[in-house]
This record gives sequence, C-alpha cells and structure tokens, in this order.
Amino acid sequence: MKVFVIAGEVSGDKLGGALMAGLKSLTAVDFTGVGGPLMEEQGLNSRFPMSELSLMGIVEILPKYRDLKKRIRETADAIIAEKPDVLITIDSPDFCLRVARLVKAASDTRTIHYVAPTVWAWRPGRAEKMAKHIDHVLALFPFEPPFMEEAGMTCDFVGHPVVTETQATDAEAAEFRAAHGLTDAPVILALPGSRRGEVSRLADRFGEALDKVLQVRPDARIVIPCAAPVYDLVQQQTRGWSGDPILLAPDDPGKLTAFKAADVALAASGTVSLELAAAQTAMVIAYDMAWLSRAIISRMLKIDTVTLVNLVSETRAVPEFIGKDCEPGKIAGSLLTTLAEPAGQMEAMSLTMERLGAGGEPPGLRAAKSVLGQLK
Repeated sequence: MKVFVIAGEVSGDKLGGALMAGLKSLTAVDFTGVGGPLMEEQGLNSRFPMSELSLMGIVEILPKYRDLKKRIRETADAIIAEKPDVLITIDSPDFCLRVARLVKAASDTRTIHYVAPTVWAWRPGRAEKMAKHIDHVLALFPFEPPFMEEAGMTCDFVGHPVVTETQATDAEAAEFRAAHGLTDAPVILALPGSRRGEVSRLADRFGEALDKVLQVRPDARIVIPCAAPVYDLVQQQTRGWSGDPILLAPDDPGKLTAFKAADVALAASGTVSLELAAAQTAMVIAYDMAWLSRAIISRMLKIDTVTLVNLVSETRAVPEFIGKDCEPGKIAGSLLTTLAEPAGQMEAMSLTMERLGAGGEPPGLRAAKSVLGQLK
C-alpha cells in the first residue's frame, strides 16, 4: 500500500508518527510526504522540512505566502504523479486542505483528514467546504462524527493522543516537591499559554490573580512549566510576580511531574486542560484575545464553554473566565475555591479520559484501522 501523508505542525507530527506505526503493524506500507522527526522515525523521507509549514498565522504567513503557495502546488503535483492509494492530511488546514483540493480536482485519490475542524464551536460552514475534497475524517473527540457526516463525509472517532501519554507516579510527584523545597505547601501551576500572543495578553492578569491568592494563602507556591517558543517571554513577563515562582525550562525533566505534583492549575484555554485532566489536577481556565478577535468570535461562537474537559464530559465542572470575564479578582476567587475543594472536578476529568479512549486501543492504531477500512 502506498500512503502519501502530510503534517505541518509538531502536534501533527506526533499524530502522524502514531498513525504510521499503527499502519505498519497491520499491513505492508510505503510512505512518502511531509512530516517531522517522529514521522521520519517511522520511515518517512520528508520531501522538505516540516518547519516550512509551521508559520500559518496571518501575520506570519504573509512574508512566506509565495513560498507556501509554491509548496502547495509542488506537493499536489507529486501526489497526482505518484498515485498513492490514499492521501492523509493531518491538521494544518491552511496547507493540507489546499493540497487536497488540487489533488481531488485532478484525480480520484482517496483523501482522509486527521483532526476535524471545530465546527461545533464556530464557523460551521467549514465542514461543507471541506467535504468537497475530503472523503473521510479521523476525529479526536467523540461528539465530532455527526457534524462531519452531516456535511457529507464519513468520520470515525479514533481517540485523543493524551490518553497514551505516560503520567508521573505519586512517588515521582513527591520527589519533585522535595527537590524544589515545596514539602507540604499548596502548589499552583501557572500555564499562560504556548504562543507569544497568549503570554503577552494573559501573564499580567495571571500574575495579579495569583497575587490575590497569595494574600489569602501565603504558604502557596507557584510553578510555571514553560513551552519552548515562549520561554524567554515568560521569564520576562513573570519577573514581577509575587511568591518567587519556580520556572521550569522547556527541557526540564520535571515538567510532566509538575502536573501531578500540583494541587491546582491556572491555565490558558486549550489542549492543556486535557493534559491536566490526565494528571487528575484540578484547574481554573482563563483566556482572552485581541479585542477585534473577541468581538468577532463572540458573535460566532455556538457553545457556552470552551474548556475541552467540560465539552467532553458534558458538564461544566471546570470554571472558566473567558473574554471580558478574564479578570484577576474573579480568577483568584475561583482558584481559592478550587484549591479548597478540588474533588469536585475529579469525576468530570475521569469521564473525559474514558470518553477519549483511555484503556482502549491506542489512537494511532484505531486511526490506522479506520484508514484501512476506507480502502477496502
């Protein structure tokens, strides 16, 4: 079987690597396409560096638009010429779906897209547009298939990769606390985002909220695990924070253990809420965006919560402060309440992991079986 596979982000490379491993365990397969180191470990010889596709924001893409347009055409032409049994595109819709459109216009190649667009949250028309050149979708969330099927595509829920991530043990968490002199102190994780814009908007508000918490709980300690793209910015933005916070560098082996060791987390909205749920760490979610984006998205939003744990568990167990509600006083009050009563979120977090596939077949294998099912 010949598979042409494309990923343009680190998260997509992770999904792609697991999917490729699953396919190799089930059948003889040759891979070609574009991907990162995890996909290359599985036998992909990337046609060009995946990093060329990682700048997909509006501001970032403009200087690279001509080069990216050329790569889209080159990639589509290669697929049409090679005639693979299937084209699998992974997330990165600005690149991947443009390639799929060109391929479908010139061939009958079967097309599969991994990671459904968030039409359940906003811009539902994206699914109908995607259905013109995508045959099948591999979904991360169990509530997504009906949306894709209504738009005219087949779709299988294959599970979320968070359920396969190794979690720290209680003993490792205790060692982490001892190593950082935390002993019996309440530990609060601060996670102001992995993008520079997020950190710039949220760091000051997170700092003010945590200062208010420390006024009530002066024994609490703040730990900040830093993502690589924003490490320098987080260092700069948190210099004035109270409580002498502990910053963990991107390569610090204690980053994952910190999730288990913490009593509560204050986090930006996103996949991090699932990582905290996997570690069974209670959380408060806070997020804001540029005022114009907030004004536009607030009018288009179709849901009353943006926290993935709430959406998957069909509860509203995790408190969130979004947009105009992202206010330090409100956040601090919720953190203090959650710190005092974290057990209120445990059932929702366990249910979330169960619904995302914990304890079942690995998502990469489920995705591989879904792909093969489409080719029979």
